Amino acid sequence: SAGNGAGAAAASQSGASLAALAVKFAERQRSPHCLLVKEHQVREGADTAHPPRRTLFVLNVPPYCGPDSLSRLFSRCGHVQSVDICDKPGPGEKKDKLTSRFFDHKTVKGFQVAYVVFRKPAAVQAAKALSQEGPLLISTESHPVKTGISKWIASYEASIVDPKELKAEVDAYMQDYDKKMAEEEAKAAKEEGVPDEEGWVKVTRKGRKPGLPRTEAANLRVLEKEKQKRARKELLNFYAWQHRETKREHIAQLRKKFEEDKQRIALMRAQRKFRPY
Repeated sequence: SAGNGAGAAAASQSGASLAALAVKFAERQRSPHCLLVKEHQVREGADTAHPPRRTLFVLNVPPYCGPDSLSRLFSRCGHVQSVDICDKPGPGEKKDKLTSRFFDHKTVKGFQVAYVVFRKPAAVQAAKALSQEGPLLISTESHPVKTGISKWIASYEASIVDPKELKAEVDAYMQDYDKKMAEEEAKAAKEEGVPDEEGWVKVTRKGRKPGLPRTEAANLRVLEKEKQKRARKELLNFYAWQHRETKREHIAQLRKKFEEDKQRIALMRAQRKFRPY
């Protein structure tokens, strides 16, 4: 299939040994689907969300195989700590807090890749050994996978927003935002009037709409732009008479170009053969 071809191409680029794990959506399916699995190997500290030796990298994951299905498939090898499904391989970072259910929702379509994190490293080798067994079932009687109309109905019901849950999430976000802004204002008030190492004093705007204090990087960018602007102005307008001469030359060039354009247009009209009037 197209998914198997994409998985094989990615496997050839990875340069590591992969095991082909046969899976079937249901018992009535005749042709199995192949999941390509290997141990996830990265440099130390490069992937903080998927620790080495305990993470199984899975290629060619079909759209109907979600995190719950993968967790159930590999739970026979050992305790599954987490399952992360992505549209393409990439470095993972630990999430400090849960993403929003309403605003950060992203649906991945097509064949995907997955990172299955086990509690113990021995489970990774046991998962690779599953390639020697028969096809595993994704949808069973005890754990059916919804498809067709039932899946669309479930997706539509999940898309309906509960006003109470949405209000609770927005309130929590605003409380966190207000707390962060209060900390920044307190820090800015503490540093106000205190010179830095070079003797500069940070000045912030106050009034009905006080502006947020600039960061050190922003101040450096503003100073650099002002310095460049000042240097450009000094080079162009070193003397006032130079500035006036530059303006006169520019106006003279414009007048000369205007006269040349008039002569060219008159010549084109004189050479025109077709004269309708």
